[in-house]
Amino acid sequence: MKSHRLTISLILLFVSAAAAFAQTDAQKSFDKLKTLSGSWQGRVTTVPPHPDMEGKLAQISLRTTSMGNALMHEATAEGRPDDPISILYLDGDRLLLTHYCDAGNRPRMTGAMSPDGKKVEFDFLDVAGSTQHGHMHHAVFTLIDADHHIEDWTYMEPGDKPIHAHFDLQRTK
Repeated sequence: MKSHRLTISLILLFVSAAAAFAQTDAQKSFDKLKTLSGSWQGRVTTVPPHPDMEGKLAQISLRTTSMGNALMHEATAEGRPDDPISILYLDGDRLLLTHYCDAGNRPRMTGAMSPDGKKVEFDFLDVAGSTQHGHMHHAVFTLIDADHHIEDWTYMEPGDKPIHAHFDLQRTK
């Protein structure tokens, strides 16, 4: 009888331990994105062509911060006076991105990894602040290899007119 109780206790302990170490899909996506920490650069293309961005050289910095609990994304481009910042983080079992936009607002998006593990796509959740000048609406991070990734961002102009920006990025360090 004691051995039966011991066996059941060990099984329950094992199941509890396994559950504690199981990663959520959000955690897997976040861990994947943290591998992008570093400096990146590449040319930007936009659809429709946008004179402030089209063909410009962009510099992207991704930095894991806050004891591994946040990933800070900072983007600069030739001729742009500003550098929007996005913070990616876990909120329970959700992966969130808050974009501190140069339009003066803060859209949030929820992220999910593709089944093949090569893309993390962020869909619009909500926005704080005025959308009078538009807002960031969608983002996709495509991981090609350790030194190459693509970012696709969709900005929604007033009147729901999208501008798609495509960043083909190479690691610089």
